[in-house]
Amino acid sequence: MPDTNNSAFRRMFTKGRIGITAVALGVLLSGCAETQLAVHGAKRLGGGQSQPTQVGHYKIGNPYEIAGQWYYPAVDYEYSETGIASWYGPKFHGKKTANGETFDQYEISAAHRTLPLPSVVRVTNLENGRSLKVRVNDRGPFAHSRIIDMSRRAAQLLGFEKKGTAKVLVEVVELDSKQMAAIAKGEAAPTVAVSAAEQKTVTAAPRDTVETVRLDDGPITDSGEPTTSKIILTPPPSTQASVEQNSLEGTIEEAAVISVEPVTTSAIYVQAGAFSIYDNALNLRNRLYDMGPSKIEPIEVKGTTFYRVRLGPLNTVPEADILLERVIATGQNGAKVVVECAENVGGAPKSSSVC
Repeated sequence: MPDTNNSAFRRMFTKGRIGITAVALGVLLSGCAETQLAVHGAKRLGGGQSQPTQVGHYKIGNPYEIAGQWYYPAVDYEYSETGIASWYGPKFHGKKTANGETFDQYEISAAHRTLPLPSVVRVTNLENGRSLKVRVNDRGPFAHSRIIDMSRRAAQLLGFEKKGTAKVLVEVVELDSKQMAAIAKGEAAPTVAVSAAEQKTVTAAPRDTVETVRLDDGPITDSGEPTTSKIILTPPPSTQASVEQNSLEGTIEEAAVISVEPVTTSAIYVQAGAFSIYDNALNLRNRLYDMGPSKIEPIEVKGTTFYRVRLGPLNTVPEADILLERVIATGQNGAKVVVECAENVGGAPKSSSVC
């Protein structure tokens, strides 16, 4: 668990514990491919104006070892990984995060093992299609089979708090991560163009429907009662030209946005290793043959073909946990749990970011 947010550009959550939730999509916006629900506020930024209440120090960190596994923190704006997400809450509430902030289980944040702190990632629940931008401000998780640890509130919004884990896709949001890094360093935010992929959450859109709803899944307050929240229903914005973000001066509208998109079937595998030489992959597959069905998948990374050895598919996360520990026990310390979309054929990733 980590040693255990706020973007000047998009503070995910307030101390008043305002909640948002994805409400019955068929009722709210039938026929739409994506629904966005947001809670908005305003904060004055830049110059002599007030800064966010939490701005931890910028941290990448040195390589470190935990339970025999080495981790190598680095800036990686191309980071994209599938796997299993977990969440943490009461036990760490109020404690310091790895970059000096105070962990609040009611705010939207996450722990990651190697990304710079702070960073912004988009986490997509591959089981229900919910997608949320999350501020990474802590180190973890250190269970071999998990790739990200969400705060309790983030898990609620993504719909897996009660279940405990979920199959997810985690992707770095370059623009917001650079903004976060600049703020944490006390620098002016860089001037960058918004990518087409990010326009759907950055571009302003009409906000005609406002409802107050009961958040049946939390957050739970100290009195034990669920909170209520104003929900703003935002239709998908139309494509526009890239928008430039200049300085930190001015009023920035805060928003925590859940995007909901269709998902298809995905499967859980244990990836035992990846090799640039096919014979090495074949040798490993032969060594692990008795552990269950396996396959070798080629994938091209920056012009180099790698051969991934994967065991599965597996039906549940507990099954994957057990198999992963068996593989690690053979000396494959870099083994991990991955999620693969059903449409993937021959190791080629599908063009969509959601299974």
